[in-house]
Amino acid sequence: MTRLLPGALLAASLLSACASAPKSTAYFLPDQVRETELAFARTMANRDFAAFTRFLAEDAIFFDGDNSTRGKQRIAQAWKPYFEGPKAPFSWEPSVVEVAASGDLALSSGPVRDASGKTIARFNTIWRLVAPGEWRVAFDKGTEVCNCEPRISTQAVIPAAPLPGPVELPQPIEPEAPPSPEWPGVPPVGN
Repeated sequence: MTRLLPGALLAASLLSACASAPKSTAYFLPDQVRETELAFARTMANRDFAAFTRFLAEDAIFFDGDNSTRGKQRIAQAWKPYFEGPKAPFSWEPSVVEVAASGDLALSSGPVRDASGKTIARFNTIWRLVAPGEWRVAFDKGTEVCNCEPRISTQAVIPAAPLPGPVELPQPIEPEAPPSPEWPGVPPVGN
């Protein structure tokens, strides 16, 4: 009985160590990224500019249309006006999260809403794992959403210049006669 005691104590100590491990190690990677994105979004809601900058990788790139802002300091400078004032001008939340098989890159994407809650854009963020459970924004790009009806043209297309010379239309193709029963290997048509 005394021989089993050291083994039982070792097993109990290992189990208690596992039970007291930080929660982030129990999360699946997509859950970590989703939670990180939500925390990143809360920086805007809470008007916490310093916390916002802590999510940025030093070499991050943010896109605004076809233009890009490179580097943590420049991005922070460009985004500082969004944190001025008591109310957040917009909010965002992830609706899609994917993690690369390597486990060190992830994409989060979702709607961006104005202060009234109307969807005005969609964000796409690429995250880089920098330490266990610690993700930083590497790339971020928003795209506007169209708030319009589908446009179907009912007007004829008129060429800018007249077409040169007469236009020849292709000749109709005459259908081939059905194969005759006399052709070898071709079964007769009909009954």
